[in-house]
Amino acid sequence: MFVRTPVDLGATIRDRRRKLQLGQRDLAGKVGVSRQWLIEVEKGKPGAEIGLIFRTLAALSIILRASDERVPAKKSAGEADIDTVIATARTPAYE
Repeated sequence: MFVRTPVDLGATIRDRRRKLQLGQRDLAGKVGVSRQWLIEVEKGKPGAEIGLIFRTLAALSIILRASDERVPAKKSAGEADIDTVIATARTPAYE
């Protein structure tokens, strides 16, 4: 998943928390934050403290990878860019 915005990051955190079957209160306790803080982060709060974000990601075993490659713009449903398809097919998968 590409994370480009605070909303994307919040969705990633929420999805992983749910996959692990953790409640917001449980995760907040593990991270040492309030449940309200976690609610705001999952909604995409742009001003969340980065140190607490990293603690949250660690508690969920989420690893961030930075890339300097250009991320293709989102296409509308059913629309494909052949250059992007070929470039993606040529890129080795990360293990």
